[in-house]
Amino acid sequence: MPRVTTPAPALAAHDLRHAFGTTPVLHGVSLAVRPGEVVAVTGPSGSGKSTLLHLLGGLDTPQAGEVWWAGERVDTLGTQARAVRRAGRIGLVFQHHYLLEDLSVLQNVLVPALLTGQDGADRARELLARVGLAGREGDLPGVLSGGERQRVAVARALAVRPAAVLADEPTGSLDRANAEVVAGLLLDLAREEDAGVLLVTHDERLAARADRALHLLDGRILEAEAVR
Repeated sequence: MPRVTTPAPALAAHDLRHAFGTTPVLHGVSLAVRPGEVVAVTGPSGSGKSTLLHLLGGLDTPQAGEVWWAGERVDTLGTQARAVRRAGRIGLVFQHHYLLEDLSVLQNVLVPALLTGQDGADRARELLARVGLAGREGDLPGVLSGGERQRVAVARALAVRPAAVLADEPTGSLDRANAEVVAGLLLDLAREEDAGVLLVTHDERLAARADRALHLLDGRILEAEAVR
């Protein structure tokens, strides 16, 4: 019989430990997100959620433990090498969109493609159409509503077909109606693209749309439960 191989997790962490000064923040956190899976991380403020996301996204280096993207260990890479890998493999969506105000909507979505040397114009236009912004490619972020800006951020995060998307309170600055739209676009598009999603959120409605939920308290994962 042919050998069946299991695809590597889109995103994984093994025994992550981190402290700020003498204050421990993470105590041996391990997790894995499969391609096409949405995992929500919940927990109170100060539990280590944002620190975990920054370590998983290669924005900081753990003091101990391992971070893997699509089967490659990345925590041992230097800052520049890690940034290059991140541009091609990890999509990032934050509570605040962090669009470049002097660039058009289309140019903002193209940033990851430019960083990885890809010609992503057709892909960027397709994604903008899918998030309801066809015809707005030439607009500057300053004329967009908050919900529209976050839709651009979702399109940008998926621009180079990343293995995983990390989302830190992606609907936290939006009203309920816009939050529902943006959350639906992010999760539906990521699943269609077979990207794993790690979603940090206080929003119980958003967490309920995940496949699994992890609860983080005082730097430790206390429970993992199926949501769907």
